Amino acid sequence: MSSLFVLGLSKADQHAIDNFSPTLKFYYQLTNNPEISNWLLFITISALAILVYKLGFAKKLPILKSLVIYLFLLVGCLFFTFLAIFLPIAEGLMVAALILIVYKIRLNREKKSGNI
Repeated sequence: MSSLFVLGLSKADQHAIDNFSPTLKFYYQLTNNPEISNWLLFITISALAILVYKLGFAKKLPILKSLVIYLFLLVGCLFFTFLAIFLPIAEGLMVAALILIVYKIRLNREKKSGNI
């Protein structure tokens, strides 16, 4: 209880922080700055979304079409960032990226061995 007063947080503030998603809570505890925490969350979600797109869905496209796709992907990540304040969006993207990485590694091994 005394740590709340040292940090200058009310009970409502502490309750809101306790309800943050794990990634945002980690960034907030790391920086103790809500603005920087949200930017870090946006960067994390954007990087993971780009990684998942590249691993699972990307095709060779002309540069302008790729630019448009990444622009819309970043706009979507802004929406995901608002949801990720209280929902585990970044964690879900981490799991999706790990699954796609394992899939790509196994696919490459199968291609090298000649089974595909």
